[in-house]
Amino acid sequence: MHSLSRRHFMAFAAGGTVALAAGRVHAHDATVQAHPYPTRGGSDPGPRDPIRERENPDLVNPPPTDSGTLPNLRFSFSDAHVRKGTGGWTRQVTQRELGVSTTIAGVDMRLNAGGIRELHWHKEGEWSYMLYGKARITALDADGGWFIDDVGVGDLWYFPPGVPHSIQGLGPDGCEFLLAFDDGNFDEDSTFLLSDWFKHLPPEILAKNFGVPAATFATLPAPEEEYIFAGNVPGALAADAIRGGKKSARVFSHRMMAQKPITLAGGTVRITDASTFPISKTIAAALVELQPGAMRELHWHPNNDEWQYYLEGEGRMGVFAASGQARTFDYRAGDVGYVPFAMGHYIENTGTTPLRFLELFKSDRYADISLNQWLANTPPALVEQHLHLDQTFMQALNKTKTPIVTGD
Repeated sequence: MHSLSRRHFMAFAAGGTVALAAGRVHAHDATVQAHPYPTRGGSDPGPRDPIRERENPDLVNPPPTDSGTLPNLRFSFSDAHVRKGTGGWTRQVTQRELGVSTTIAGVDMRLNAGGIRELHWHKEGEWSYMLYGKARITALDADGGWFIDDVGVGDLWYFPPGVPHSIQGLGPDGCEFLLAFDDGNFDEDSTFLLSDWFKHLPPEILAKNFGVPAATFATLPAPEEEYIFAGNVPGALAADAIRGGKKSARVFSHRMMAQKPITLAGGTVRITDASTFPISKTIAAALVELQPGAMRELHWHPNNDEWQYYLEGEGRMGVFAASGQARTFDYRAGDVGYVPFAMGHYIENTGTTPLRFLELFKSDRYADISLNQWLANTPPALVEQHLHLDQTFMQALNKTKTPIVTGD
């Protein structure tokens, strides 16, 4: 077999590189095309990422109403580092990944069937929404009361700061869930782990505390092996009840999907805060579903920043930051969005399927102010002098809050 000349080799390598690049683009999205830049601004002949451009059309070609400078208000879990264990995996989006996110940090965690997130506790409050499958959760309250429950898709749990707990994936395929912590600077590595504490106690202290020989603790597992580890799928929930123990009077789980939603022409809203889930004192939430073309109305929140998690679909959010500053961001499933305190905004479904997302707040209550409702409940002459709009607009104002609008 004759050897390749340098010229033939370089030609072969270049062709292979082009083919590989083309294959990668095709594998991701066969419809990827160059972005149709408008005449204003000109073309982009330099290095580009057409996949990213398609995912962020309102950054590449922003609405003419966008103006000024805002911080980044979007980060995808797909861009987050994945930590893997024998029982599952986890990844986080905190203030380190999304700098503006000071109030809440998020974790996406997967546990295989039997997989265990080891016994632990946090300085922060932990709120969760079940994304997939089933899990068993356990906790102990400060009065010595035990709590055990099985949760499924759409269910919530909340563990206050300092409350020890565990999570385990059930059959047939474990679970995946979103965790939200009430501190944007939260870090998974700051968790108080059972195995970590045992490993850093003198054996004679453990022996004195538990009333067993010090040799009992000679072969403790390494903490790095226990964070998320493979375990056995537990039996029936009733079989895990603690015999002779005191059951907690507190309820740490909640069936969000069992709540009656606010139903409108363009979608639904479910709100869960301390009024419906009493133990959740530091996280209030809304689950919003928008039909194609529908919009979460123009509004803002008077109690805290808004942290969002997009469950499915595609949409865009326009944020008004005062002083002539406004910016539009695009979102899809797996993205985190953020709205700083009191900034006006809307969220519009720009796709062809429902857009579902969670709104979370570091608060014990959910609160928002509707722009439409505010103007409708302000003296008409005052509104007219501000905006110079005719009676058609004034008569269209609605004194009742309408969280979702369709424009019909």
